[in-house]
Order: sequence, then C-alpha cells, then structure tokens
Amino acid sequence: MVHYDERATGKSYHFGEDYSNLTNDLLVKDLLALTEYISNRFDKKKVFLMGHSFGTYIATQAAHQAPEKYEAYIGIGQMADSVESELDALNYMIDQAKSSGNTIDARQLQELTDRIQSGEQIVPREYLQKYGGAQRLTDNSVDLRNGFLFGPEYNLLDIIRFYQGMSYSVDSLLKPAISKSLPTLVTKLDLPVYFIMGKYDYMTTANSANNYLEKLEAPYKELIQYDQSAHYPQFEEKDKFSQWMIDTFAQ
Repeated sequence: MVHYDERATGKSYHFGEDYSNLTNDLLVKDLLALTEYISNRFDKKKVFLMGHSFGTYIATQAAHQAPEKYEAYIGIGQMADSVESELDALNYMIDQAKSSGNTIDARQLQELTDRIQSGEQIVPREYLQKYGGAQRLTDNSVDLRNGFLFGPEYNLLDIIRFYQGMSYSVDSLLKPAISKSLPTLVTKLDLPVYFIMGKYDYMTTANSANNYLEKLEAPYKELIQYDQSAHYPQFEEKDKFSQWMIDTFAQ
C-alpha cells in the first residue's frame, strides 16, 4: 500500500515554497505521475486506486483520465454533488439539534440555508462533529495526535506542516471543488467502481454518492454502506473493511 501526502499537505508541504499554482488539476497530474512511478517500481501494469474524502475528487478524475492504469477505483466517503451533500448534512444537523432540544443550534443552522444552497458555504464542521455526522466509532483528533506523537513517519515539525498546509489548501482546492462538482466533470469510468459510504456520513453523504453512482457509466459499479460508520468506515469498521478488501480483490 502506498499512502502519500498531496502537494502542499503534511510532509509534502515545504516552508518557503511558492504554492500559488496549486490547483486540483495539478494534483490530478501528481497522482498520475505517482501511479506511473509505483507501477514501474513494482513492475505492475495496473494498480488499485483508493481515495478518501477530498482525495476522491482527485482520484475520480485520475481514474477517468487514465483507466488503463488501474484495476479498480474505490471511493471511500465519495464526493459527488457538493451542494446536494451539504444540504443533506444541513437538514440532518437541524433535525439532530431539534431532537436534542438545542434551539440555538437549530436556528443558527437554518440561517445558513441560502448560503449553502447557493454553494457559498459548507456546513460548519463543528456541528458535524457535535451531532455524529463526522465520526462515531473513532476520534479523529485523538488519531491525529497519536499519529504525530507516536507515528514513526512524522515528527513535531510535521505538525506545523500539516496545519499550515491544511489552511492554505482549503481555499485553493476545496472551494473550486464545490463549484465544479464531480458529476459535471466525470460521467463515465472505464473500470470497476466501488463507493464505500458510512450510513451516518454527513461530510460526504451516502445519498449524494448513490445519486452520482446511479448516473455514472461504468462496466461494474457498487455502493456499499457501513451501518455503524460516519465519514471513516475504513477505520470505524476496520475489520469489516479489511475483510471486504480481501474477499473482493485477493486472488
């Protein structure tokens, strides 16, 4: 398995480097170049491509541009129509706030409706954390802390790289991804496609992913829902995910 930090994130963020040319198209080119490198290094004609969350926005486009490089595409927490997904999230959060008796949260969320509907804004992620739309069986903040403190690949300086790169990348990459959603960019993939979605994922909703998959042309396509998970099914139900990978691809 090869896991890499996209340009300008994590260990790929270099202090003093000019990232003014950072675009999603550039990240797609990076991924295709990395694929070529991996294939040559391990002498493989094709490799499996897996993306998670925003990574699915880049990976789906790479799979579209060069399907001959990949055995299959697996999208976890798959991005689709971002406005549709954010409206799903908004309505869920409002319902959860009302159910818990938090009228202040419900009112503040309702006031965001027009901006979210127009694509100007996404649902503030603190609400998704608060009402279980981001993760349910894991704690992302604890995982990040433990990874930085105890993971052999990272050091304390990488914490600074992570947060500086994250701050820069959100404006450069996420906002254009919302205005140019995947269903308008990729309507056909010439390889097997699997979307793995958590039932309680309101960062990228199963409803929007399923609607996208239904319209997407592919030789084989399947949406698999994990009923205990939110946005991180590969970690929240890791044994189930691992067994699925073995059952589906180990030959």
